Amino acid sequence: MFDVIIAGCGPTGAMLAAELRLHDVRVLVLERDTEPASAVRIVGLHVRSLELMAMRGLLDRLVARGRKRPARGFFAAIDAPVPDGFDSPNSYLLGIRQPAVVEVLEEHAIGLGAEVRRGCAVTGLAQDDDGVTVRLAGGERLRTRYLVGCDGARSAVRGLLGVGFPGEPSRNDTLMGEMSAGVPVEAVTARVAEVRATDRRLDLRPSGDGVYRVVVPAPGTAAPGTAAPGTAAPGTAASSADGASGRSEPPTIEDFRRALHAIAGTDFGVHSPRWLSRFGDATRLADTYRAGRVLLAGDAAHIHPPIGGQGLNLGIQDAVNLGWKLAGQVRGWAPPELLDSYQAERRPVAADVLDNTRAQTALAPDGPLRRLLTELIGIPEVNRHLMEKITAIGVRYDLGPGPDLLGRRMPDVDVRTGRLYDLLRHGRGLLLDRTGHLSTGGRHDRVGLLRDPDAALDVPAVLLRPDGHVAWIGDEQRDLDDHLARWFS
Repeated sequence: MFDVIIAGCGPTGAMLAAELRLHDVRVLVLERDTEPASAVRIVGLHVRSLELMAMRGLLDRLVARGRKRPARGFFAAIDAPVPDGFDSPNSYLLGIRQPAVVEVLEEHAIGLGAEVRRGCAVTGLAQDDDGVTVRLAGGERLRTRYLVGCDGARSAVRGLLGVGFPGEPSRNDTLMGEMSAGVPVEAVTARVAEVRATDRRLDLRPSGDGVYRVVVPAPGTAAPGTAAPGTAAPGTAASSADGASGRSEPPTIEDFRRALHAIAGTDFGVHSPRWLSRFGDATRLADTYRAGRVLLAGDAAHIHPPIGGQGLNLGIQDAVNLGWKLAGQVRGWAPPELLDSYQAERRPVAADVLDNTRAQTALAPDGPLRRLLTELIGIPEVNRHLMEKITAIGVRYDLGPGPDLLGRRMPDVDVRTGRLYDLLRHGRGLLLDRTGHLSTGGRHDRVGLLRDPDAALDVPAVLLRPDGHVAWIGDEQRDLDDHLARWFS
């Protein structure tokens, strides 16, 4: 029997596998596809995801395979600078090909001891008091204590559970791909700038060797009849889902030509595509992230329009929130409520992302709303609020009354050993103590301790969770003991 089986080896599944292995949990990752995805879709890693990668020692490997871009223009593509005093050394966007992210995270998970099997589609599940039986397409049955569906917008696990996925269906497609153009770069640049003055949805950006990354709306191409994804009785396959786009077939170069001509009056002579894809504007949120011993994370739990580039980041952050909690459940030290806090914390974050992507979509065309927000975003406080929302460093979990820092992520401050995040690489919590008299009560396998009277803190001591969020602030051992018991038993 495995401790945890993860369905899906995308960024969320690979990150979760690595997080579990940091706690010596026996993990099997099942990936439906036989080969890694060939599409080279460019994604952006936002500030909070970059911080999490720094915590796990992965940031340098990812930066080497991507390109840093200014941290601006995130909300509805309205240009605004990084606010003064933005408290992260990773205040940039890392543009990187999604297969590179998956490769780094999968290698990390395997290096920690996770097992990955490709060509294994989950077709059935049945859970009991002791675990979950997972049935594969070839008829093989596997046993696990817990199952996590990280298998994307058309999640088989979610469908097999019969978990509802309400929201708004996809009504419009956007096409994305890389291809060559048959007109001079000056002509492309001039026409794109002219169109984007009133409609920010079009983008043709050179990516080298005469190739352009093309993003173009294709209104009205969502498949009919996708008003709501089907749910099925528990243990049987779901019948349908509109997922992220409402259509599963990839677009053709002719689709791109028609869409470009509709919005720009020219197709720019595009030809010789490297890869083509489509995504829609469906917005959905799972009714629950947990049903017994089965959980959901990433796109299996939430989908939304990609404006603002939050989707992949949201899934990675789900994985880091869930990993140590599920590990504690498996290892037997987790308090009863700890695993339930995953949904309590992460589902509201996803709901907020769904709301802000709806708002950004409404602001895409030029008009009075966009002009008003452009004016408001010039106010530093508004700019900071929206920047922290999109990059997720503004997330504050409701951990009860206390200072504003409670429940927020801790910045990567200076400590006597170097940088704070370097102390979180093993996935343990951390007590950072300036008083010199606090202790973790013998929980050395779960919580590290650094006594540093000169740490860059404005408070006597903080207890950090493995995801870097502040679980306690104070200077009294008895109060600390209560919080250690709440989070680490």
